[in-house]
Amino acid sequence: MRVPVNLALCLSLMAGAALGQDVTVVVFISTVCPVSNNYNLRMKELYSDYAPKGVKFQFLNANQNESQMEMEEHARSVGFPFPVSKDANNVMADRLGAEYTPESFVIDREGAIRYHGRIDDAQNPARVRQNSLRQAIDAVLAGRVVPAPETKAFGCTIKRVRKAS
Repeated sequence: MRVPVNLALCLSLMAGAALGQDVTVVVFISTVCPVSNNYNLRMKELYSDYAPKGVKFQFLNANQNESQMEMEEHARSVGFPFPVSKDANNVMADRLGAEYTPESFVIDREGAIRYHGRIDDAQNPARVRQNSLRQAIDAVLAGRVVPAPETKAFGCTIKRVRKAS
């Protein structure tokens, strides 16, 4: 799937020309969702493992019921080594079709979405059998086809801004 031009522009503005990177990972997260919070350590590990390899990360919070102040406090309290941006009015969530927290997307340098779905297949780290997001990042970095380009994300639904009818 190709990222629409206006999305590429949004990503570029938000991420400092992220599409110039070989791989850009977008992850929708929440401050209050217990499923998203079960992934805090794994998200930090993903960032620590792949940012040095040139992977650009965008962690976004699209929940209308979570304020910028709550996001900043949450990021500090859990020790995120990366910034979390507010997806105001669900612009990015709507364009990408994100529904849950956590939910991830891997975008290649041409702006094509190469992976969409879960981080891995189990909330409990001891039960993980498929590291879906890692496999997708590794494949794109190596110039290979992503083995499973779409997986079912699970977690809490994104609490969207009500749109005028």
